[in-house]
Amino acid sequence: MWSTTKISILFFLGVILLGNVTPGLALVRRYKFVLGNSAHTRLCTNKTMLTINGQFPGPTIYARKGDLVIVDLYNRASHNITIHWHGVKMPRYPWSDGPEYVTQCPVSPGTKFSQRIVLSDEEGTLWWHAHSEWSRASVYGALIILPLKNETYPFPKPHAEVPLLLGEWWNADVQEVMEEFLASGGDPNISDAFLINGQPGDLYSCSNSTQDAFKLSVEFGKTYLIRMVNAVMNNIMFFRIANHSITVVGTDAAYTKPLTSDYITISPGQTIDFLLTADQPPSHYYMASRVYASAGFFDTTTTTGMLVYAGNYTAPPSPALPTLPQFNDTASSVNFTNRLRSLANTKYPIDVPLNITETLYFTLSINTRPCPNDTVCDGPRQERFLASVNNVTMVLPKTAILGAYYSGMGAGVYETDFPDNPPFRFNYTQQFVPIDLWRPENGTAVNVLKYNSNVELVFQGTNTVGGIDHPMHLHGYSFYVVGSGLGNFNRRRDPQNYNLVDPPLMETIAVPVNGWTAIRFKANNPGVWFMHCHFERHVSWGMGMVFIVKNGKRPEERLLPPPSDLPRC
Repeated sequence: MWSTTKISILFFLGVILLGNVTPGLALVRRYKFVLGNSAHTRLCTNKTMLTINGQFPGPTIYARKGDLVIVDLYNRASHNITIHWHGVKMPRYPWSDGPEYVTQCPVSPGTKFSQRIVLSDEEGTLWWHAHSEWSRASVYGALIILPLKNETYPFPKPHAEVPLLLGEWWNADVQEVMEEFLASGGDPNISDAFLINGQPGDLYSCSNSTQDAFKLSVEFGKTYLIRMVNAVMNNIMFFRIANHSITVVGTDAAYTKPLTSDYITISPGQTIDFLLTADQPPSHYYMASRVYASAGFFDTTTTTGMLVYAGNYTAPPSPALPTLPQFNDTASSVNFTNRLRSLANTKYPIDVPLNITETLYFTLSINTRPCPNDTVCDGPRQERFLASVNNVTMVLPKTAILGAYYSGMGAGVYETDFPDNPPFRFNYTQQFVPIDLWRPENGTAVNVLKYNSNVELVFQGTNTVGGIDHPMHLHGYSFYVVGSGLGNFNRRRDPQNYNLVDPPLMETIAVPVNGWTAIRFKANNPGVWFMHCHFERHVSWGMGMVFIVKNGKRPEERLLPPPSDLPRC
């Protein structure tokens, strides 16, 4: 449910926008989100789960670049909730960003919170999802940001646009899945199916192509813009359409140079816009998606949908499945991501920070710790799984860090000593890392950045316990991915190969298994901003940290005040 109102935003957006967006006439779009419990059936399993407006996936929000979107969130369930607007920078207004106990206290049952989603330079596909516990397994939807009126895409206008959301289905209650693995100290139980637009496809038991598969109807010769979101909880995904190539034209609400491929690799949290031309003989063609995983336990099933051409023909009884890369095909995963490039032209320029004033080096580790009182846990060596950034396992406070910072009452809520570098050096990617290096320290620490500082951050994967990819997401910012590689980052050698000409602008990037990724951004958005791995089990184990970006000197460089209905703890 939504409404729009045309207003002049010369004052509101003209003051708070980031990037090269010209203030003018725009819309305030208002949506009503009601969190409730609704009944759904997949794989012959009936269950009640949290949803927005009874929809799974949730409603798609449409807006234009620079709009203000207001979402009135009513909690009519029996569970706390927060909603994050993934990839929206929220200039100077982190109050609506959503991560629980970082920027806000949760919206409790029976209460309401009106979130103001301030769009700035984003253009393309983003998404929204719950950011409290594991509720995002069923509370998520697409956020589609169209160009300004009278503006066009940097590619030929497609015949139609189609959101395509990858998700998951558990026959069990997801809250119980989360509580069980956190109590046991082990890995969570894997899902029972992957989904395309809420449907598992016909390769699962008790599932068929008539009722349980997403169908995309196309006309021969027409081109379609597919807006893909990976809303899967714990997996990078491969995707392919049988007999068809696609052309990537955007990721994370930023346009890219056209990239032609016969498959896609997409991290959880990431979005990819691609063009699909219906150029094959009219028939039925499978689309399919399954996991890329370099380590750990994972669901080995394949979700499918169907590309259905219009016309008179006899459909094959068993269309051919596309051949997807192998589950552990790291080269295919890394190579796809490394081919992404910004447009970097006159209309869509880039602004990569060159004179770096803040240099950060963050290790990303899976860890373990002995369970208390000589109890036995389900992790390696009967210990408890944890995760860390620079050997700090994040412990969320009991109140929101943003509110404590804004009110000047951070003492006892967080510390300001999150390290710029790992506390000790070792061969991070050696085959066997000594067990005494598996132990992290707990902390609720933030890293403080000066306003307008030029930041280079190198993520370094480690092989503690076992190496794995880490899709890292930074709230409040997009960043340029200027380099990546396997093994340990070399400060003298590797920056010589950075791409400073047309690096992709992203807000979620997969750091390769036992490898590194370098990003750059200008810290020009004051506030409190969460950064974390988008594998849900990793952030549950503590792989996250918080940046505080200080105010600038001018009024338009300062954090805006909180809304009057901000939830209280």
